[in-house]
Amino acid sequence: FVAWWRSPDNNRAPGATCLHACELLSDRDRPWARASRTGSKGCGANMRVAPVGLVPGLTPEQRSGAAQLQSALTHGHPTALAAADLTAYAVRALADGARPGALPALLRTYAREQRTVYREDWLGDLWQHAQDPSATAFITRGWDDCLGVLDRLDAALAAPDPEADPCLATGAGWIAEEALATGLLCFLLLPDEPLTALRRAACTSGDSDSIACLTGAFAGAHLGPAAWPEEWAARIEYREELLALGEAWDA
Repeated sequence: FVAWWRSPDNNRAPGATCLHACELLSDRDRPWARASRTGSKGCGANMRVAPVGLVPGLTPEQRSGAAQLQSALTHGHPTALAAADLTAYAVRALADGARPGALPALLRTYAREQRTVYREDWLGDLWQHAQDPSATAFITRGWDDCLGVLDRLDAALAAPDPEADPCLATGAGWIAEEALATGLLCFLLLPDEPLTALRRAACTSGDSDSIACLTGAFAGAHLGPAAWPEEWAARIEYREELLALGEAWDA
């Protein structure tokens, strides 16, 4: 993260939380949990978590812990942790063949199961740097936020309207749980039309690049690489590095 923060390629106006946390992480004498921004639940962490859902061979506990830790390094708010965990879970479930229509119920069940689980082996004393009286109270706060936005997702899917701005139903996406829900909404409205779903996500009134990023992750996990035109894949930035990383995971 620190190397990325220092890189001249880091020229895409990343969020202030990411930049500030990475600057703090660069101090080797500072415990990483002190660098985490426990007051921020911006969507940066669940934008970048999809690869955790695609890594083969992880146990559910490892996937959950890795998803939450990569969030916690910058976005330490419990809702950011839970939303990142749910994003990785959704990607894994779709890659494993879950039906899109079954996904909201799967996410709700998972959130309820995880509601009081604080992954101390991954997060250490992170919770002590927030305002909560216990680790359980800390993480429960995040899962409850996510369960609330899943209610809004269910309501939107009960009366689907692909022409309406999805942000009006599930939020503008600047914060983690709303980015998750609105990305899911765009995907679930058009689960077998990935380009249309991506276009719907990009043409919203909110944090459209974040929403589209998540929509694309869900569509790609569901349909595989064939979801996207070859000319898109051929000119994706850092293509060779990404292919090498994927081959290393499969080895």
